[in-house]
Amino acid sequence: MEFSSSEGDELVEDFMDVEDDTGTGNVDQGTGVVTSQTLCVDHSVGNELLMAADGLGKNGEPRISMEFESDAAARAFYNAYALRLGFGIRVARSRSERRKGVEVLVMKRFVCMKEGHHKKKAVESSNKKKRKRLSIRDGCPAMMEVVRRGPEKWVITKLMLEHTHVVVSPDKVLEVQLNRLSGKEHDNQLLVVRRNVFGDTDAYGLFSYLMRKQSENSGFFYNIQVDSTNCLRNAVWVDAKSKMAYTYFGDVVYFDTTYSENENMLPFAAFTGANQHGDSVVFGCALILDRTESSYAWIFETWLTAMEKRLPFSFTTDEGKAMTEAVAKVFPQCFHRLCRWRILSRCKKKLSDTYMRFPGLHGELKTCINECDAMPVFDMFWDSILDKYGLRENTWLQYLFESRHKWVPAYLTSSFFAELSLAHRAETVSTFYRNNFTTKAPLLALITRFDQHVDRSYTNEAQKDLASFHPEQLLKTNSILEKQAGIIYTKAAFEMFQMELIEALHQYAVKVQDGSYTKYYVERDADPRTRHTVVYNISENKAWCDCCRFLFSGVPCRHVLAVFISADVTMLPEPCITKRWTKKAKTGPESVGRSLEDEIRHADSATSRFNDLVRDAMKCAEKGAVSAGSFRVAKEVLRKAFGQIGKLTRAGPQQVDNSR
Repeated sequence: MEFSSSEGDELVEDFMDVEDDTGTGNVDQGTGVVTSQTLCVDHSVGNELLMAADGLGKNGEPRISMEFESDAAARAFYNAYALRLGFGIRVARSRSERRKGVEVLVMKRFVCMKEGHHKKKAVESSNKKKRKRLSIRDGCPAMMEVVRRGPEKWVITKLMLEHTHVVVSPDKVLEVQLNRLSGKEHDNQLLVVRRNVFGDTDAYGLFSYLMRKQSENSGFFYNIQVDSTNCLRNAVWVDAKSKMAYTYFGDVVYFDTTYSENENMLPFAAFTGANQHGDSVVFGCALILDRTESSYAWIFETWLTAMEKRLPFSFTTDEGKAMTEAVAKVFPQCFHRLCRWRILSRCKKKLSDTYMRFPGLHGELKTCINECDAMPVFDMFWDSILDKYGLRENTWLQYLFESRHKWVPAYLTSSFFAELSLAHRAETVSTFYRNNFTTKAPLLALITRFDQHVDRSYTNEAQKDLASFHPEQLLKTNSILEKQAGIIYTKAAFEMFQMELIEALHQYAVKVQDGSYTKYYVERDADPRTRHTVVYNISENKAWCDCCRFLFSGVPCRHVLAVFISADVTMLPEPCITKRWTKKAKTGPESVGRSLEDEIRHADSATSRFNDLVRDAMKCAEKGAVSAGSFRVAKEVLRKAFGQIGKLTRAGPQQVDNSR
């Protein structure tokens, strides 16, 4: 219903295993088991987890000095044991130590869900009624503590098997299992998440915010999805500025779900891209309470509707089964890329032991991923890292290598990603989160601050637009190519071009084939190991390089520039200039992305006319706000236009139609 105006083990939590020491949760009154707050419930995956846990627990019982290869393996074992006996577990305590500059987990304690006692908070004098919460804790001492004794060795050092309460019978456990994987349990999970987001109140505050924004600007779009009980499930909203920015820079979209990294963050996500200065620009926002494939699909489809069904060329997301399936359903024509920065971030967690022993590993992985400009070079470098650090059998790195065509730049040669630099990441929503919300904050406070953050980004973009009209950039060579680039490119794009041009001076281009398509071998300092092949069509002024960096970033690569220097090409050919990186990026007709709709069929619809006028009005507002003089001109033009439209409207429908 709608209200309109990672990995498998990370997708579904272990059954009855909740890392929460708050003493609250959605309690099964028959068993005292606190249900998981995980949103993505895949029935097939859930059944596999239950079967695996049952197999582990049939013959196993914890004992002092028992060893495991990781803390996750210890948790899986204790969870299976708990499942067989019929009680819930959680992580009550963990400890980390700093070793060689890296935080390393060294201890974890797993306890019965009824361990400890609920701490009553001091009651403040208030007339407001507060919902009473049920605590399931009764001081049960059952626990298992494991300590790290080596890189792949965890040992049980403390153990208590006795419980102070009656555990659930095996028959009851099966009943809980089936109920947990049912639709009713999923609704209960959504209820818990809603309470985390909105507190004990309803979502009226969010509705009020969205309705107010639309009343202030009719170009504001929002859509809310509710469940069968009319409770909020997901929401999407897009303002007029975001729609306008998308018409220029919507060729590349990143769905930023930073919230999934930290359970204390609200489930707030953003559609973002990169503007002509290489800075992050927001294309819309989403509130995600239900992390399932159907919910992601609804969010993507709703957002596309706001953007007039115009698809980007590439769509970047975090990894995850539900996300991947939704992207395949809604964006089948787009190249789906996994965010390599999130993957590199996860490497710190997945390879923490190895990072502790080899501090240089992370740097080598970054170099391998970001600086290898050909697939064979990447493969060779990757293999050398595995051999050097003994990581051939590491399952995480095996998974990354098998999926390299989805995230490694050397393999991403079929689409555009608008990245001026592979080594540096542009500011994203994650930066905003780190700077503003280290702990959970009220939803409306987050949205308000995010609006302010977006407003500052537009102000920053306008300032950079003004600065780009200064005569010339700082030149480092006597090349006419560099002078031309300084005139047409924005500062960020010019600096990228300048770096490639300087590198081109170290490249040696040799013509190996003549004809309409001239073929060159380009090598750095005449080293055959650095060889790239460039094909240059003189009649069409087009050049292609097998490194494909121009397709990836939109700025000519050093190998093509080396050929231009060798062939005495003094001016950049027009096909080698990507408009979105120029000072005129926001002038002329917008043709970014691919439309799913039949534009001819909809050209005369009221919605199409409205959206077209909104774009023109936004252009007028952008230019008119630059100075007091342009503001007066814009106001006068709009006043006259509005007066003429008013006369046509008062004349009646017939005259309005004839005046088109």
